[in-house]
Amino acid sequence: MAKGMGEPGPDCTEAVLQLYHYLDGELTDERRTLIQRHLDDCPPCLDAFDFEAELRLVIARKCRDEVPEALRRRVAESIGPSLGGDEPRPFLA
Repeated sequence: MAKGMGEPGPDCTEAVLQLYHYLDGELTDERRTLIQRHLDDCPPCLDAFDFEAELRLVIARKCRDEVPEALRRRVAESIGPSLGGDEPRPFLA
């Protein structure tokens, strides 16, 4: 809800600027509630939120590299000794 339309809250510019923090869970509970109320009452900002949330899901699904198991083992073996024990082995075989 825009300022001046009932309860005080963030205006559209402020709400949109806070979307990334909102999506990342970086806002206080009070701030999240204010942004959520704004999104509930402001279709254009809700559309922006929906777009950003969907974009994050697509990126998370499509931009995930599969790491070969052999590489995982080599990395684990190279850092394992550094946690206490023998000298680390060279990473490249």
